[in-house]
Amino acid sequence: MRLVTRLLFIAALGLPGFGVHAATVPSYDIVIRNGHVIDGTGSPWYAADIAIKDGRIAAIGRLGDVDAKEVIDAHGMVVTPGFIDMLDQSGHTLLVDGHAPSKIFQGITTLITGEGESVAPLNDRILEEEGTHAESKWRTLSEYFKVLQSHGIAVNLGTYVGAATAREMVVGYGDRQPTPDELKQMQAIVARAMRAGAFGVSTALQYPPATYSTTPELIALAKTAAGYGGIYATHMRSEGNAEMAALDEAFDIARSAHIPVEIFHIKVAGHRNWGTMPKVIAKIEAARAQGLDISADTYAYTAWGNDLASFIPPWAHAGGTAALLKRLQDPQTRARIEKDMKTPSDAWSNDWLEVPGPHAVEITSVQDPALKNLEGRRLDDIARSWHEKPIDTLLDILIKDHAATDVAVFGMSQPDVTLALEQPWVSICDDAAAQAPTGPLGQGHPHPRAYAAFARIITKYVRDDHVLTLPDAIRKMTALPAQRMGLTQRGVLKAGMWADIDIFDPAQLRAPATFEQPKQLAQGMSWVLVNGVPVIANGKMTSALPGKVLRGPGYKASK
Repeated sequence: MRLVTRLLFIAALGLPGFGVHAATVPSYDIVIRNGHVIDGTGSPWYAADIAIKDGRIAAIGRLGDVDAKEVIDAHGMVVTPGFIDMLDQSGHTLLVDGHAPSKIFQGITTLITGEGESVAPLNDRILEEEGTHAESKWRTLSEYFKVLQSHGIAVNLGTYVGAATAREMVVGYGDRQPTPDELKQMQAIVARAMRAGAFGVSTALQYPPATYSTTPELIALAKTAAGYGGIYATHMRSEGNAEMAALDEAFDIARSAHIPVEIFHIKVAGHRNWGTMPKVIAKIEAARAQGLDISADTYAYTAWGNDLASFIPPWAHAGGTAALLKRLQDPQTRARIEKDMKTPSDAWSNDWLEVPGPHAVEITSVQDPALKNLEGRRLDDIARSWHEKPIDTLLDILIKDHAATDVAVFGMSQPDVTLALEQPWVSICDDAAAQAPTGPLGQGHPHPRAYAAFARIITKYVRDDHVLTLPDAIRKMTALPAQRMGLTQRGVLKAGMWADIDIFDPAQLRAPATFEQPKQLAQGMSWVLVNGVPVIANGKMTSALPGKVLRGPGYKASK
């Protein structure tokens, strides 16, 4: 045997003395073993290990012997991407408690916020209206992102720029149209926000001053967002009697601005409209067949959450909160408001006529401590104790609470909600701010969706009602929203992606929050990882704050 061949042969045997070492064992931060991987695409589960290194998924498969700082045994559990909340309201609450317990205990790892109004940009007019001049630590979206990241968050967060925010900054709170120059200023605000990292422009057209916006104004702002690769997301002008016209407006914006459209919390509102969800679905399907990129999201409850002030006709809101309160306290103007609330009309979304009755309105939070005893009570019950008509009680609460009252409104039917959820282009949201059962974020009596919307999709619609399969439900909470938002590094479990991961036993998942007792954390998430770092470990919240600010496609890093 030639010498070189002999040396190679001896080296292959691993004999000492020849400077040959065994193959290097891969080294990882975390390895998840023995789980059933549901990767987010809608495909059935498969058995695999997942290795995590430097916040990302480094490998998936039968990994064999590896070196890991931590090994998580997922035997008997599923391993899924972290859930993405397509409509969040946590822009301010994350600065109070960045751990966001109500979110992470549901497995939510990414929040998309900014419904119609966004946490930034700001100017003196907005700060004066909100009464937050002294507390404001930012004006621009970039400054807000810096404050948020320095504070530390357990979840990832991205935001839209609100069309109403741009309007408030330039036009104010009055019922008038912007001049051509003012519209250009509004477009410039949207453009700056897109370059700062906004994912698109959003509207909430049932709420003044957004109600005063015309379709051409919205098209102009949507075109600006589209120029940066953004989307248009909308709480439509009507979800009740005039919903078909509201859909036409959304389609017109999509067509004219060449922009994808996301319909926030798709619903059929008002007992007179129950059963019409098939028509809504058919209309959206027809638009999609024509090439319009339309999708939607849902929190899948039969009650929505809102401001009590949304019961008031739009004209009475002109000029802001102070002007509204003045009108409510003027007998003649109050009588006009009450008359409009009792008069059927498709000109505005009249919640008073859409609800089955005053028992369908529950007070969820108040600003005035003297009114705390109203939280969790129904409007008819309060009216009886105040010895007045329910409509007078509604108006009086607004006056006493400075128009800052929140409510849950039981105005949807379960078959309509279920049908919307079943659509393949509908993802999941909770339309709620991050909360906690105790402490500063434990105030009020919230809608239970704040604590349970995502967990309830699995417990009710997968496990109990068999409306969705588990892989399809996971897709609606992961890959589908990631695709819509352009989050190309999240939403699916595969090598190279950020390691936002949930580990849980679907049979053990619980969503105990109810309308009667809403402040109850979801149960059953064994592990929740955000960017490869556990924020829930063995069912308990950790102290880690590994969340990141996410920026949209038009982001331009400042020099």
